[in-house]
Amino acid sequence: MFRIRKILDSVSNANKYAINQVLEIIKKQFPTTRVDDLLKLPLQLVDPLKYQYRSILFSAEDHLGRVKGFAMLLHISDIGVTYLELISTAPLKTGKGLGTILYERIREESINLKAKGLFFESSIDDERVCDPEILLQNKKRMVFYERFGALPIINNIFDSPVKPGDKDLYYLMYDPLNNTVPLDLDLTKQVARAVLERKYKKIIDPLQIEKIVNSFCDNPAVLRKPIYKAKPFSPKVQSKPLIGLLVNENHVIHHVAEKGYVESPIRISQILKEISKTGMFKRLKPRKTPFSLLKKIHDPEYLNFLKNVCKNLPEGKSIYPSVFPGRNRFSSSRDIEVQIGCFCTDTMTPLNKNAYLAAIGAVDCAVTAAEILLEDFRLSYALVRPPGHHAEWNKFGGFCYFNSTAAASEYLSDYGKVAVIDIDFHHGNGTQDIFYERSDVLTCSIHGDPACEYPYFSGFAKETGSKEGKGFNINIPLPKNCTAEKFHEALEKIIRKVKNFKPDFIVVALGLDTAKSDPTGSWNLLSKDFETTGKMIGRINLPTLIVQEGGYRTRTLGINARKFFEGIYISSEKN
Repeated sequence: MFRIRKILDSVSNANKYAINQVLEIIKKQFPTTRVDDLLKLPLQLVDPLKYQYRSILFSAEDHLGRVKGFAMLLHISDIGVTYLELISTAPLKTGKGLGTILYERIREESINLKAKGLFFESSIDDERVCDPEILLQNKKRMVFYERFGALPIINNIFDSPVKPGDKDLYYLMYDPLNNTVPLDLDLTKQVARAVLERKYKKIIDPLQIEKIVNSFCDNPAVLRKPIYKAKPFSPKVQSKPLIGLLVNENHVIHHVAEKGYVESPIRISQILKEISKTGMFKRLKPRKTPFSLLKKIHDPEYLNFLKNVCKNLPEGKSIYPSVFPGRNRFSSSRDIEVQIGCFCTDTMTPLNKNAYLAAIGAVDCAVTAAEILLEDFRLSYALVRPPGHHAEWNKFGGFCYFNSTAAASEYLSDYGKVAVIDIDFHHGNGTQDIFYERSDVLTCSIHGDPACEYPYFSGFAKETGSKEGKGFNINIPLPKNCTAEKFHEALEKIIRKVKNFKPDFIVVALGLDTAKSDPTGSWNLLSKDFETTGKMIGRINLPTLIVQEGGYRTRTLGINARKFFEGIYISSEKN
């Protein structure tokens, strides 16, 4: 199994690791590649202005991050086309369909970019010039491209040698991307000039470039007729991109049927019922999260304690802390209810046999939703309970045991910078605590004033991070009976901060307890306001994961969730 990951920079360790493997593949598969071209590859990803095109690297990786193949796509936006610079599988990986999968992904990206066509170069298959062994390779390559309807543009001298005797010759190829409009001459000449000037300026004389460009005379451009008996490729039916949906199906085992306990299973079914009406979601199965990831966001002692206590509790029994030891928390006690006070922040969050299992299931969904942002999805949603954003490094509370939002953010931080936008009514004290000293994850929260709202002792504006994280934690507490206008003003401030941070990913901690009449909140947001919130976040136009946090008024919970997703989906589509 492998995934196709889109790489847009060479900053994160994961991206550097993949790029180094790509360079090794190039060295082995293309031994005549110049050193300058190898050094240029990572630079292309970070400096589009210098090269006059935006580079996108697609890396086919297994679960260990080992690169099995890659493709480099250039988006020449001023002309409105894409250009396939290089595509290759790793040695010994040919003939297994990976090249087809990569090329399909390139075509899909080009269509999403609204490209007028996909262009590239392919070695000529002319027996008058090529040696027999090389000719056979070139013919196989041309058979591959003909399957997709990609053909050489003929009646020009693009395939002429740069120097006398040069046999390394290429056609300029054109893939219409299912477009039936003939290829315009002006566009053809613009593409030829862009390729020659932006890629080969150092090795091709300007006069020769002019000669080649002016050799294109047909309007519309003429493509060579297919000459191989290749089975035509049937393109995928292009449909609107969907939101990847991960549902914690195991959440129902965590059902605390006690008076006043509002974090109930019906929350998930109410949301699922409404969002299913939209047709915007593709439901996926969650994958298991490595325990090593949980240990990056939670104290291993805390994790082991929670696991062991929940495992040994009798079925149907919930226990709550009776005392909070404070500075003497590590003094031993045989009383479980005394022990859990060492790891809890309040008296309303119980432990029971299924709390640990349900919380692990929520983490699996959130991390899988993060993973698919590296694959084929721009939006994903982890519909989970129990929630997570109140779970700190070594404490549970606020109905939260493991911080699913933090787990997903931690996972994504290996691939780029992450901005967390917490719009739950209650401050995400756990997420703040976990990332408080880090600068690679920007944590932002809009919430009820902690002077009078849970969690009471964190979420003040003066809390801005510490050490390396100084300035990377933003809190905007708002008063009781806050209006939608004031809330959206605060969100606009957060979005400006996020854009200045220039993240690669957005993680939204979605609390629906900001709604009017929610039993745990005091604000008055209506369904139309949740739609506006979705639109505002969607306009950031980055890969975005939404993790379900609070929201307890079941009468309006599903409708508000649906309106939020309609807003973010519509806004993302426009971008």
